[in-house]
Amino acid sequence: MKNEKESINLNIIKVDDKNREQVKKLSVFESQKNFIESVSECLEEAEKIDLWRPVCIYHGLKLVGFSMYGCFNEPFPKVWLDRLLIDEKYQGLGYGKAAMKSLIKRLKNEYRCKKIYLSVYENNKTAIKLYENIGFYFNGEYDTKGEKVMEYKF
Repeated sequence: MKNEKESINLNIIKVDDKNREQVKKLSVFESQKNFIESVSECLEEAEKIDLWRPVCIYHGLKLVGFSMYGCFNEPFPKVWLDRLLIDEKYQGLGYGKAAMKSLIKRLKNEYRCKKIYLSVYENNKTAIKLYENIGFYFNGEYDTKGEKVMEYKF
């Protein structure tokens, strides 16, 4: 188990032809499959909606996760951290928290935003705890799938 005080340096790399097949093999525990689409489904969605940015999460040369984010301009610009998946082999080792911190920094720099939004199913207690510990809070809104919206302010 990782020491909480030891930081995990992650690399966030765009999904491309070199890593596409490897990232598609990432998976979550059976009990988590209702909380997030598969990586293949996410990549298909990103091909249809070019605002999505699918990325791989690496610890050194080891692929540990996947995320997808984007900025939507209607009715006003909103930066969404839409998906975060840490492979089942690497859960519980601090990668989720490290990935969230890296992604928040990346989104702030890439979009020069003051807020980041995400949505989560109310019964996904583990994810909610992680997001709240990072600084996200519920804003009272729901997304189009009925998930509760959380936001993070800089």
